[in-house]
Amino acid sequence: MAELRDREFTAWMTARQGVMFRTAYLVAGDRQTAEDLVQTAAAKLYLAWDRVSAHGNVDAYMRRIIINEHNSLWRRPWKRREDVAEELPESSYVDEPADPLEAEELWRAVRALPARQRAVIVLRYYEDLSEAEIAETLDISRGTVKSQASKAIGSLRARLGTTFQFEEKR
Repeated sequence: MAELRDREFTAWMTARQGVMFRTAYLVAGDRQTAEDLVQTAAAKLYLAWDRVSAHGNVDAYMRRIIINEHNSLWRRPWKRREDVAEELPESSYVDEPADPLEAEELWRAVRALPARQRAVIVLRYYEDLSEAEIAETLDISRGTVKSQASKAIGSLRARLGTTFQFEEKR
């Protein structure tokens, strides 16, 4: 039984680790924190694997752990916010502006958003989750998802001007 669980978990992690790392990176804003988030989340997921895999929504559970762990990090008083200038991992999955300077400016603005707004933007526009899935992942209402996305987009437009257009998801 334990062998089967280990094989299933390993197969899932092998297939989904890159996607989960991208989510963690976009939420956290730097590679080291993202790696720590994925590692911590994977350990917690492994402990709950039998229960979670039986329900079939492993990705949502892992995203939830990543978001919760990130929120725990910024709540700690010793946590110091740093802006890291690294390239995004797996950028081929994300529609980025053609101009690298625009992409850098966009990500600087996204990283400057408050944690919940940044999480909503990442889950909505980069993970392509529905409002209901985001609400479940972040344990907030759909209305809060909508208001946080609206505030975040307003903030991004104010910082970046009208040159950036965001496709509204329904």
